[in-house]
Amino acid sequence: MKINPLTPAEEQLMKILWPLGSAYMREIVTHYPEPKPHPNTISTFVKILVEKEFLTPEKEGRIFKYHVAVPFADYRSFQLKNCIEKYFDNSGAEMLKVLLEEKWIHAEDLNQFFEIKTTVVPVADKEELFDQSLSDFVEELTSTKSGKKKKIKKKKKK
Repeated sequence: MKINPLTPAEEQLMKILWPLGSAYMREIVTHYPEPKPHPNTISTFVKILVEKEFLTPEKEGRIFKYHVAVPFADYRSFQLKNCIEKYFDNSGAEMLKVLLEEKWIHAEDLNQFFEIKTTVVPVADKEELFDQSLSDFVEELTSTKSGKKKKIKKKKKK
């Protein structure tokens, strides 16, 4: 089934119907928040949602009962996929980075989904690293060439 995006008005109607699962027109009208649109307007939205295959009508006598055909979880996944494609270059990691930067999600919140292990490693002093690399360089320059040849011969024998 191909899911299409909904307009804000259509999405508002679906937010009423998703928890209900199915409803008659009069039930839909009573669940609408104030200010309620005219019943004919709601009926038009219902007809559009039937055409978009979000609702399936079932005739009961002279009236129809409308059943949800696209579950909320499916529509939410569809919208999230579109959002990631449009705004995050198809990268869930990029989206997660923005959520963390904007503080909409905290690193601690991730613990409920992942076992995160951290270790604290001290950063070596820059001066110590420079001294070590300099001494290694000097040692390489001053070492005897025969020592280097022996190492090369051993590697070739293996």
